[in-house]
Amino acid sequence: MTKQIRRVAVIGTGVIGASWTALFLAKGIDVNAADVAPGAEARLHEFLDAAQPQLEHLGETSDLPGRLTFYADVAAAVKGVDLVQENGPERIEFKRQLYAQLDELLPEDVIIASSSSGLTMSEIQVACARHPERCVIGHPFNPPHLIPLVEVVGGERTAPATIEQAMAFYAAIGKRPIHIRREVAGHVANRLQAALWREAVHLVASGVASVADVDTAISEGPGLRWALMGPHLTFHLAGGTGGMPHFLDQLGPPLEGWWNDLGQPSLTPEVREALIAGVAAEAAGRDIPTLAAVRDQFLIDLLALKKGGGD
Repeated sequence: MTKQIRRVAVIGTGVIGASWTALFLAKGIDVNAADVAPGAEARLHEFLDAAQPQLEHLGETSDLPGRLTFYADVAAAVKGVDLVQENGPERIEFKRQLYAQLDELLPEDVIIASSSSGLTMSEIQVACARHPERCVIGHPFNPPHLIPLVEVVGGERTAPATIEQAMAFYAAIGKRPIHIRREVAGHVANRLQAALWREAVHLVASGVASVADVDTAISEGPGLRWALMGPHLTFHLAGGTGGMPHFLDQLGPPLEGWWNDLGQPSLTPEVREALIAGVAAEAAGRDIPTLAAVRDQFLIDLLALKKGGGD
């Protein structure tokens, strides 16, 4: 598995698949996109039209539709490709049926990468009778054409060479891949999000703070630092000149005590109602497309700032 990846098949062109398509095209990679849903091709082109100025702002190519071919048939879409980025529904039986088909259709040196956010590759690749070793998780964060992170996770039967080439490919197109060395449900970043959200829900449910105030506590506080450094390096700085050793000595015990006080909320009807009402109040009449546009513009500006200043 050493050949250069020049053409990618994107299977499923919903929100994630369309965003992957925009990124691949912007990086000069030909894309065969496949989706059987009615109107999928028109929606994909609408997404590319919206993504084009965003990518141009980040210095990427503007010729997005030029190297795109759309198919309503998976078998036709995967002919002659060097890698498959699969974005199908998060249903294990669907994944297995699709991977069994791809395994039969594709030469053994074509990597099959899944954007799955929660399923493990071990439970997916059992459907591949011929070459399960070329299957890997390549989980992006939404929207993939802007957010750099990709989580690369092998299954029990994934070859180390597959992981190496997937990592190299994603890095070559400007992503920041991380290798997750052991399969866990939800991978890494979603588990971190889930842990934070669990406490956020607990604080709302127990009457400590409103939905908007909890969000502000992150977006106007530690979230600003996390855009540059993760929690470990952030706390290393919190230790002053003594770094992490001093932090662990001075602040480790109190933090460990807080762990024991963290909540374990349940999404009861009452909690759900509070969250829905709180988010509606915080959105203040702004619909989803409006909020997404605000988010994406902020991400573009932030990425440009990080690129200019270095990591």
